[in-house]
Amino acid sequence: MDDIKYFDKALFSDLKQKAAESPRRRANFNVHKSYTDLVQRLFIAMMPDSYVRPHRHVQAHKWEFFMVVEGELNILFFNDEGVVTERVTLAANGETSGIEIPPNTWHATVCHSPVVFMEVKQGPYEMSVDKGFANWSPEEGSDLVPRFLASLKQAKVGSEVNCLSSHIS
Repeated sequence: MDDIKYFDKALFSDLKQKAAESPRRRANFNVHKSYTDLVQRLFIAMMPDSYVRPHRHVQAHKWEFFMVVEGELNILFFNDEGVVTERVTLAANGETSGIEIPPNTWHATVCHSPVVFMEVKQGPYEMSVDKGFANWSPEEGSDLVPRFLASLKQAKVGSEVNCLSSHIS
């Protein structure tokens, strides 16, 4: 039974430690063997100060599935102008613990405490065409990120989070 893979609390604890030590404040454990695999499966640990830039998967077949296994996170959905159209809480033991996001859907994730979730998506993974980033959001590493991330964490449906506008509401 050498091919059976186990995913336990020790793995998740280690993953959270790696995320805490990472400059990006998140870490992943790939279950798939290669980026060329037709199904990409990975566990991701994310710290509250990790910035996931709003993006969409522009390829017509690139859906994305999330399932929270420890903790809680919020997924925000946006229109083309950076207005929050929906905010969903996923919690390991909550009312909703998983979601599938269709292609071409603007989204971002935020958390208020460490979280571990599983992501499944269509492969192969090609970094150059995987994501289209929202031009109304700051690039990772920008001085605008802390303020923008704080606005995402508080954003309600109908709020504009466009960092290019004179205010972030």
